[in-house]
Amino acid sequence: MKSFTLIETLVTILIFSLIIGVIFGSVTRIYKTHTYAWQQSTAIDEAQRGIRTMIREIREAMPGDDGSYPIEKTGDKEFVFYSDIDKDGDVERVRYFLATVGSGEQVQECVTFSDGGSCNVIFSDFLQGTLISAQVKVSVEGDFGRTQEYADVSVDGEYLERVCRDSCSDCAGVWEGDVVFDVTGQAADNIIQFTADATSQVDNFCDWQEPNHAMKVRFEFSWEEENLGLETEFKKGVINPIFSPVGYPLDQEEISILSSYVRNAPPIFEYFDAEGNQIMDYPARLVDTKLMKVFLVINVDPSRAPQDFELESYVQLRNLKEEY
Repeated sequence: MKSFTLIETLVTILIFSLIIGVIFGSVTRIYKTHTYAWQQSTAIDEAQRGIRTMIREIREAMPGDDGSYPIEKTGDKEFVFYSDIDKDGDVERVRYFLATVGSGEQVQECVTFSDGGSCNVIFSDFLQGTLISAQVKVSVEGDFGRTQEYADVSVDGEYLERVCRDSCSDCAGVWEGDVVFDVTGQAADNIIQFTADATSQVDNFCDWQEPNHAMKVRFEFSWEEENLGLETEFKKGVINPIFSPVGYPLDQEEISILSSYVRNAPPIFEYFDAEGNQIMDYPARLVDTKLMKVFLVINVDPSRAPQDFELESYVQLRNLKEEY
């Protein structure tokens, strides 16, 4: 019987090793491909379930239990609204957002005790990333019962608008004349100053919390910024209302992840008026939105095939078909 020489044995082992290597490599590639396809399919299914839930909740947007307007924020990648999402009779504050989009809110008040006086507040060092948008909601209380009694609001010395020219009361004891202003341009340098100037007819005889004041002003400053980090996580935040008094404490927001693989460069949310015209300006989005587009781009690994999977849906806000 003829035996193998040492060289023949080594050649045989080498060939066998190459065959095993090829087989193992093929199996590994098949396994990785199958795993990626499964991950992509799972991510798409999760996003589809999330978008169905989101559409249903947005469709039923309604005023908050504290009287808040059904829509609170209308960003490109963050949308905040009120809806009874669990059908328990209490209206929740709901926020859908991409994790790369951060937001914040600060509130300051000022008061003047002089007839026709003025007061101001300053917000600074509020940004951690790059500003996307900024807004301020201005409310007043004081001697505002006549048309000659109102306050002129300005930002960084630039006039914005009159507040409480109509429909306000003398010494109401509550905040009145709510007006929202877009102040994105003024807030980009991470410092912003607001001033309210009362007309000379605004007299100092009101006593709500501050005795003998002429005017109190509340500035609710909020912003949206782009942050580095978990830019693919699309999240949902929910705040249940508290009572006595009614409110939605931001520190009680419960956040869950809807999808970890959202790759949106385009906006997630787009806003349209009753005629179907897209609304670009922030203040108009809050009051004129009747229809929304939701758009998600899903991909577990953009460096590999298959390409992005796109989910698109439109939703009409039922309770906003007519003017609120």
